Amino acid sequence: MKLFDKILGASRKDAVDDAPESQFFTTGFHDAEVASLDSVVEWSHRATEIGATKLSRNVGGQRLLELWQQDKYMAGLTPADLERCVKYFHFYTVKANADLIAQGETGSFMVVLLRGAVAVDRLQPWGDRLRLTEVRAGSMLGEMSLVDAAPRWSYCTTLTDSEVAVLEASDLDRMIAQDPAAACRLIGSLARRLSLRLRKLSARVAATTPGG
Repeated sequence: MKLFDKILGASRKDAVDDAPESQFFTTGFHDAEVASLDSVVEWSHRATEIGATKLSRNVGGQRLLELWQQDKYMAGLTPADLERCVKYFHFYTVKANADLIAQGETGSFMVVLLRGAVAVDRLQPWGDRLRLTEVRAGSMLGEMSLVDAAPRWSYCTTLTDSEVAVLEASDLDRMIAQDPAAACRLIGSLARRLSLRLRKLSARVAATTPGG
């Protein structure tokens, strides 16, 4: 409820013009059990680390719009909503074999894969990586940690040269303050994705549990 109170509060007509911008998602990293805010990995740090280069906003934004227009989870967003959401994203090209997301880190961003392929791997106690899945254009990565500020659960590594759209927690906060209706629908889409993912995981666990 706190999240939607924040969004609804941003859209009230009687809100003063100089009210501070929402900081719901950025302050989530203060509330979470993070040893130090210095340990939160922002995209600017990751981009430098993997040598990501900026992609034209016109090109990246158009590709993101085209993917979202075909995405059933985005059906609740109008074309105008989609265009408003896109302006808060940043666009990059990334070489193959780059860790977009690292297991165990606390990251303040999520990624939408625009082109290319990404492996999702879980590091095992003995040091090997277990391949969980491979994803293609349109897939979202890291959205759970963006919402709950918890450590990343897996590695997300580019298998090919790829293009990505990145949304930082600070940009999501800015969206809530400036475009609350679009932000609410985008967050609803994220919630539906996460719910489906958890349902599938629960079904797999039940299928492998004796008597389940």
